[in-house]
Amino acid sequence: MADTQYILPNDIGVSSLDCREAFRLLSPTERLYAYHLSRAAWYGGLAVLLQTSPEAPYIYALLSRLFRAQDPDQLRQHALAEGLTEEEYQAFLVYAAGVYSNMGNYKSFGDTKFVPNLPKEKLERVILGSEAAQQHPEEVRGLWHTCGELMFSLEPRLRHLGLGKEGITTYFSGNCTMEDAKLAQDFLDSQNLSAYNTRLFKEVDGEGKPYYEVRLASVLGSEPSLDSEVTSKLKSYEFRGSPFQVTRGDYAPILQKVVEQLEKAKAYAANSHQGQMLAQYIESFTQGSIEAHKRGSRFWIQDKGPIVESYIGFIESYRDPFGSRGEFEGFVAVVNKAMSAKFERLVASAEQLLKELPWPPTFEKDKFLTPDFTSLDVLTFAGSGIPAGINIPNYDDLRQTEGFKNVSLGNVLAVAYATQREKLTFLEEDDKDLYILWKGPSFDVQVGLHELLGHGSGKLFVQDEKGAFNFDQETVINPETGEQIQSWYRSGETWDSKFSTIASSYEECRAESVGLYLCLHPQVLEIFGFEGADAEDVIYVNWLNMVRAGLLALEFYTPEAFNWRQAHMQARFVILRVLLEAGEGLVTITPTTGSDGRPDARVRLDRSKIRSVGKPALERFLRRLQVLKSTGDVAGGRALYEGYATVTDAPPECFLTLRDTVLLRKESRKLIVQPNTHLEGSDVQLLEYEASAAGLIRSFSERFPEDGPELEEILTQLAAADARFWKGPSEAPSGQA
Repeated sequence: MADTQYILPNDIGVSSLDCREAFRLLSPTERLYAYHLSRAAWYGGLAVLLQTSPEAPYIYALLSRLFRAQDPDQLRQHALAEGLTEEEYQAFLVYAAGVYSNMGNYKSFGDTKFVPNLPKEKLERVILGSEAAQQHPEEVRGLWHTCGELMFSLEPRLRHLGLGKEGITTYFSGNCTMEDAKLAQDFLDSQNLSAYNTRLFKEVDGEGKPYYEVRLASVLGSEPSLDSEVTSKLKSYEFRGSPFQVTRGDYAPILQKVVEQLEKAKAYAANSHQGQMLAQYIESFTQGSIEAHKRGSRFWIQDKGPIVESYIGFIESYRDPFGSRGEFEGFVAVVNKAMSAKFERLVASAEQLLKELPWPPTFEKDKFLTPDFTSLDVLTFAGSGIPAGINIPNYDDLRQTEGFKNVSLGNVLAVAYATQREKLTFLEEDDKDLYILWKGPSFDVQVGLHELLGHGSGKLFVQDEKGAFNFDQETVINPETGEQIQSWYRSGETWDSKFSTIASSYEECRAESVGLYLCLHPQVLEIFGFEGADAEDVIYVNWLNMVRAGLLALEFYTPEAFNWRQAHMQARFVILRVLLEAGEGLVTITPTTGSDGRPDARVRLDRSKIRSVGKPALERFLRRLQVLKSTGDVAGGRALYEGYATVTDAPPECFLTLRDTVLLRKESRKLIVQPNTHLEGSDVQLLEYEASAAGLIRSFSERFPEDGPELEEILTQLAAADARFWKGPSEAPSGQA
């Protein structure tokens, strides 16, 4: 049996997203719009397999063939006949559901590999004796031969996503190091090219000289195009003594299907903003142009309060080990009007609440660009995982000058609320009932503040290509030093490119800290309908939840590599460290022994000291975070953030020992089953599935009814075309990891 850290347990929680009522309220035209956008999202989400690991596309293709020929119940009879126990077959179903849910064989939350929890020889018998293998013996044998070993391998470098010696990634060829990533980023900055839709491939000639290919994601490849915006960049360069070639055409056949569905969706757009938005997305995916995606995002920002909300593209950079390349995601959701009304009231108070944040007004945007903030019920979320809330677009220049949108995903939050008392770890018994009662409402408040006033606050000091500054160099003073501003962002530099490996986690930490800080404001709690003792309970549970999350975060720290594998959890650990440092008994962590005789621990938060001790500590920390971000002070930002993110076994907390306890008591993240939409004539039907591993598998088996085999062929061909870049994946490249 594999280490429990690398398997998904048979009793893993599985929940279904409930969007039946939201879908029912859509008009026929809105349903058609949502249908085609959902198709585009699901097609594009397949690119994530190619962004995760060399074997992921083959595993997906193999599983899809198996379950197309025999549904989980039918395959079960065959598996039991081949000698599998019920537990072993369930383990296989959970593994398959995990691959579908994460769009690959690495957890989207933590970037840890997971493997089937049954003997490889038994799974091989099931696969090679299956109906799929009888129908297509060469294809199924070929797929198993290609991915079987890697499916089970837990060689050290393959246990986590990472760069160089730290792990495996397909954003970079297997021989790339962090130095290569830095050089490529400097090259991209010099050409004013975004890394969001790129991958980097390095080849070495006979004399040991490296040659780099920067490949853009697009439908078009080397064929001529009228679009000079991208085609003028498609050429060879010499940069710091190394040859670079900019090409395009990554994921081309997948993006072709995305574009076809976006074209169809245009016919059902509710207004010109949506139509122009889709036209620019089509241009972006066809040409490989991030500038076109930015233009589409502008129209998206301007499309206020749509009934059907969506976003699609190469968006979040959490899983790029360097922190610059975006994973493909697409979502389609329907507005929840009751909850959205609360968020609208929060938006109306935003300018006033921004003044409460602990940095000077000069460190805030010149004008608050009132955003859309809606609560949505997700119909489709394609990618490696589903967040609870989103603040997008991620383009710094748009966020500073055009604005952004916030969305809270209500039916995802509802799944997250569901907490069983007996599974609540690390809390005092007298906190558990209060925690269960108020976790949901407090999470609504935290998500709202995190997205709107966390990610939505703060100014970046920039010098543009003409040398002009967006701040007054003479009068703006750094509150930490009392001096004039000494550093800023140059033209072409962004938050992600400058702060790279810590950018995502640092920003999540800033947003989480804003949420904790502002939830103490009575006006915020009144907006959400809480006053008096209820308001105090919401505050307490919100802070308690953050403290507990900081302890749970230790699961995502890798002591061997001294690194964190999940941006949000690293952020929560940092906040825990800040609050522990505040002292005076605000937060305590006490090792104990559980009723089962195994190590345990309890976290306690002194609610009487949240305002007197916690708030001032958070205020100081939050101001430093913002000042270092605004000024682009990478050295100062790294020193502060990495200092708090350091995990040691020094007393009194002994975090490395606590990590062992956390791993012993950890509960796996839930899998989420999503519905499908099906077109019958001009009528769109909603197809729902049971909340089980088998139900999740069925949802994917029915997701691509017209072209499933074709998509699997596309994925394996694309993977095979680049396979040489990861030959011998367990061999780390020479040089610095």
